[in-house]
Amino acid sequence: MVDIRVHYMRMKEALRVAETALTVQEVPVGCILVYKNTIIARSFNQTNLSLNGTKHAEFEAYDQVRALYPDTYRDIFRDTVLYVTVEPCIMCASLLRQLEIKLVVFGCPNERFGGNGSIFTVNKDTSHFERPYKVIPGVLSREAVTLLRKFYLLENSKSPTSKDKKHRRLELNEFPPIDYSRYLERDEFQRAFGEEFGFVFDSNLFLEFDENGSIVNESKNKRIKT
Repeated sequence: MVDIRVHYMRMKEALRVAETALTVQEVPVGCILVYKNTIIARSFNQTNLSLNGTKHAEFEAYDQVRALYPDTYRDIFRDTVLYVTVEPCIMCASLLRQLEIKLVVFGCPNERFGGNGSIFTVNKDTSHFERPYKVIPGVLSREAVTLLRKFYLLENSKSPTSKDKKHRRLELNEFPPIDYSRYLERDEFQRAFGEEFGFVFDSNLFLEFDENGSIVNESKNKRIKT
């Protein structure tokens, strides 16, 4: 089992990439690819900047790895972990499945186009020939949602149906719950985060982290810390 704090720190890095996207008025979905404990790619969505709907963060990262390892990129991906702030869409999930990526860790669910459980389970459908991959959801989910909300408060000059958003306010109190069972089994969740945090899975709670990346969710009035 990878140390929980490692997942936390790597997702923090993916969020930093997403924040960079926000500064250029791009959809703030960021990701990193980690191969043998080394970040080999950082990328964010380019759909708004390029006016190309296929320029998702995962595809941009794929292009970086293929340029770095033109002859061995497939072998690289089989031992690589993707950290992405938003669940991969159906298109990106299909790419990741074909590449036989080792693991995907994501922040918030993609309730409209998710390919890892929210809409389809491309990552584990038995109709595919390629090796399935596992996912770990919900790492810094609220932070990922907050970035998306910040983006949708911006005036988008490239949108054909741009709306006046001057009177909208950033909502930081209400967040959609996560149904973890759509993405993995309870025992898989416990292997990822610790047996003592099964109650988080059962109650669809948000994972709470301290500044060091340890989980601090409370159960039965007892503070549990990794």
